[in-house]
Amino acid sequence: MKAEQVIGAIGMANMTIRPGDTSVAHGVNDLPVIGSNQIASLMESACSTAIIEFLDFGETTVTSRLEIEVLSAVGINHEVHATAKCLGIKDGILEFEVEVHQSARLIATGTITRKFVERVSFMAKVTAETMVAEKANLITEKKIASSLNF
Repeated sequence: MKAEQVIGAIGMANMTIRPGDTSVAHGVNDLPVIGSNQIASLMESACSTAIIEFLDFGETTVTSRLEIEVLSAVGINHEVHATAKCLGIKDGILEFEVEVHQSARLIATGTITRKFVERVSFMAKVTAETMVAEKANLITEKKIASSLNF
């Protein structure tokens, strides 16, 4: 990817809020409004859309930092849309300015950084790290069980 091509790239994503997208559904609070995790996902989707055409074969990006300020709430059955603008790239890390709106009303704003990864290598690393963590968990569980002397 050439840095000069991606700087200024803009991506968009939208969604209609369903009951499963709310803070209630995710156990965050008792308000039937869009959850902050859904806002973050929508913003990340806009970032991905902004740069998808510039990625080389086998290359993708993953979020490395997310900073969001939620300014307002939106209820079920309303549409929200996110925009992301790539501000720059340094050492393989892209920085985006992101916003979420309901019509003209600003709902959330923030910055997201995403780093480039090679898909196969990244997934191999994730698989290996998961296996190591699971093995460590089994060992811990066995130690706890043996210490109970059942």
